[in-house]
Amino acid sequence: MTTSTRERIVAESLRLFADRGYAATSVAEIEAAAGLSPGAGGLYRHFRSKEEVLASAIREHIDRTRQQVSEVLQQATTYEDRPLEIRLKMTCQAGLAKMREEQDLIRVLFRDLDQFPNLVAEMREGIVNPLYDSIATWLAAQPEFEHVDEDWPAIASILGGAVVNYWLANESMYEPPTRIDEKRFVASWARLGLGLVTIEKSASAT
Repeated sequence: MTTSTRERIVAESLRLFADRGYAATSVAEIEAAAGLSPGAGGLYRHFRSKEEVLASAIREHIDRTRQQVSEVLQQATTYEDRPLEIRLKMTCQAGLAKMREEQDLIRVLFRDLDQFPNLVAEMREGIVNPLYDSIATWLAAQPEFEHVDEDWPAIASILGGAVVNYWLANESMYEPPTRIDEKRFVASWARLGLGLVTIEKSASAT
């Protein structure tokens, strides 16, 4: 599938912002990366400024994430026939895959977005909170947790936060915390989720 000039500008600008930083990336460099004549003003035929390019990149990622979250929720019961531990592992793996997919945007968020509080708010409300909400909704929808009286949003913040921290540690320190590889992390993450069932059984027995 061919991409439009606008799409190339957005994709290449986000890559450059992630690699070099927003302030260190010039409009001419974005134009060159997008296949335009550098310094000829081609970017301004599609965007009013470099900041608008960044905002467009964020909003496109938000739109895609919302669609992905919607699809996940629609399929929340698809794998009910599989053991809960397998479903938990699949959910954790999906979270790590989402972090990898958004890695350029996340780098920009942590390095440059403090100067754009309005874009931080859009990220928070458009991507971050919906992802945590989707984890809470998914957990509550699992049949094993049907009678578990838990604060699912709070649990989602813990489980989701573990995924985020694990990925960020890999990115920033070039290896996982205490060298725990992804397979071990996913397995342990799932076992923590299984503990919710154990809590419910213990409560029922008392």
